[in-house]
Amino acid sequence: MVAKHQTRELGSRELEARALELYTPASLLPEPTPEPGKVFRWIATHVMGLADPTNVSRKMREGWEPEKAVDHPEMQIMGDKNGNIEIGGLMLCSMPENKAKARDAYYAAQAAAQMDSVNNHFMKNNDPRMPLFKENRSEVRRGGFGSGTK
Repeated sequence: MVAKHQTRELGSRELEARALELYTPASLLPEPTPEPGKVFRWIATHVMGLADPTNVSRKMREGWEPEKAVDHPEMQIMGDKNGNIEIGGLMLCSMPENKAKARDAYYAAQAAAQMDSVNNHFMKNNDPRMPLFKENRSEVRRGGFGSGTK
């Protein structure tokens, strides 16, 4: 009796490739499930093994609020003594999205003002006889070299 021959379609590499799952290593910090209107961030509570209450206090005054472990069962993490999610000296916090955007805009405006100040201070020493910046331009001309004309 002749053994049944497997068709090429069933044994194709595409099917084998689809059957394999891609491996991705676990990240050091788990990502919380996104919630509309909320922004998440990991805040440092300890630096090099030493508590940093000043940083935590400043972040709380900025509007960051600690997330509770009971609110994020998908992370499968036991909370600290206060029920907050803390891993390796970092605590998961959240802020309303509109407040986070306002905070980002404030710091972007500060950075732009600092760059303007640096540029203005640098350019006030500019002298037309010896410019600090010179636009380098190259030109492409046709003919001349090798064309037999002088």
